[in-house]
Amino acid sequence: MRTITHWINGAAVAGDQSIDVVNPATDRAVATVSMADTATVETAIASGLKAFDAWAATPQSRRAHVLFRARQLLLDNRDELAAMISEEHGKTLDDAAGEITRAVDSIELACGGPALAAGSTSLQSGPNIDTKSVLHPLGVCVGITPFNFPAMMGLMMLSVALSAGNSFVWKPSEQDPGVSVRIAELFREAGLPDGVLNVVHGGVEVSQQLIDSPDTEAVSFVGSSDVAQAIYSRAADAGKRVQAFGGAKNHMIVMPDADLDVTADQLTAAAFGAAGQRCMAISVAVVVGPSAEPLLEKLTGRAEAVVLGSGQTAGVEVGPVVSRRSQERVQQVIRDSIAAGARAVVDRSAETVAGFEEGYFVGPTILADVDATSPAYTEELFAPVLVVLRVDTLDEALELIRTHRYGNGASIFTQNGAAANEFERRVSAGMVGVNVAIPVPVAAYAVQGWKASAFGDTGLNNASWSFYTRPKYVTSRWESVGGQDFGFNPN
Repeated sequence: MRTITHWINGAAVAGDQSIDVVNPATDRAVATVSMADTATVETAIASGLKAFDAWAATPQSRRAHVLFRARQLLLDNRDELAAMISEEHGKTLDDAAGEITRAVDSIELACGGPALAAGSTSLQSGPNIDTKSVLHPLGVCVGITPFNFPAMMGLMMLSVALSAGNSFVWKPSEQDPGVSVRIAELFREAGLPDGVLNVVHGGVEVSQQLIDSPDTEAVSFVGSSDVAQAIYSRAADAGKRVQAFGGAKNHMIVMPDADLDVTADQLTAAAFGAAGQRCMAISVAVVVGPSAEPLLEKLTGRAEAVVLGSGQTAGVEVGPVVSRRSQERVQQVIRDSIAAGARAVVDRSAETVAGFEEGYFVGPTILADVDATSPAYTEELFAPVLVVLRVDTLDEALELIRTHRYGNGASIFTQNGAAANEFERRVSAGMVGVNVAIPVPVAAYAVQGWKASAFGDTGLNNASWSFYTRPKYVTSRWESVGGQDFGFNPN
């Protein structure tokens, strides 16, 4: 089996304690990962702190050159990285390769740091007085990332952080940590100085130590909303800059004029792809008007035809969920919902896969007539489960979204421009799609939700330049001015 070590000061560092990394399709260990103790975390932070000054003093163009080389190395090694993700996470090889491609978009954005991290100058803001702003890196930044995008989420954070001149400590999910260390190796090969990027593995105690350390300046987190809120509070109490992204229950509104074949295709992929383990997966379809039954009929055939299996098997479309615990929790929610009156239009939740009988599979499932108080509707299941609700008007559909706890993403399928415009204006979500099921913006924009889906006022990608830098405002006058003025006058 592979041994996944920490990565500190440009080298692999083993630990005294380790746990298994399990392939969710087989329930078999494929690697062991070292778990950090207090001393290891302190060493990683100290390494980042030591490397920070020299990296911050490195010209921006040279930082960008390192990122350009890292970008190419990620593309050159995409198949290897995708195979590692698929083995540890369970997603299909195609989906894992797509994750690497989207991660590269974040690096491409960060390569523009010399322009995007620029300050500003105002000449003659007063009599022979100039005022300017300059952006400084923060120091050692921390990224705590989830299992569902083990490469992309970390690279969304660290690409801008490094481009802006910070050092970075990455704490990936211990469920699929291998790719983070391989990425760190590739960054070193690209010319990143030792200590600028460090990777440590562990559980909640490691995260808490990274947050509490007096030598870390900023914390980025992606995970469940309850944990996001706890991290936001803890980091803020520690005086840290913090952005914490939580869960989701993304709604798709289907208007009466929507093309039902197109909608069914998009909804099937958005609800069941990656076994529903995407923070932008569509888990609720809200059908306006009389189209619910025709849409359900089209969805039924598509859901029943989805190929379930190991993500490393050719032709498989949906792999397992990440853990036995997740599988059992979701299956119980489905059983409880049906017992409470929900209609199981398609129920593949207990399906097994030949040759992979011990895998953590939850097959595509569609529930209709679900009560709005049911956990199937209120909670983020993170599984290939689609809830279909019916309403009479767009107003009712928008009200469902407004009153839901989460506000990560939402979409509408319609051919009516007026309905689309009203949806854009009124929907209570941070990422919005019109005839786009999963509206994750390109890297030049931001990834950020509303309500319990995000804590903090900055997003990832292009919105994070202000998070990973702090401004300094300089007012200067280069002339001798005599006399005393005890008033508080304008410049």
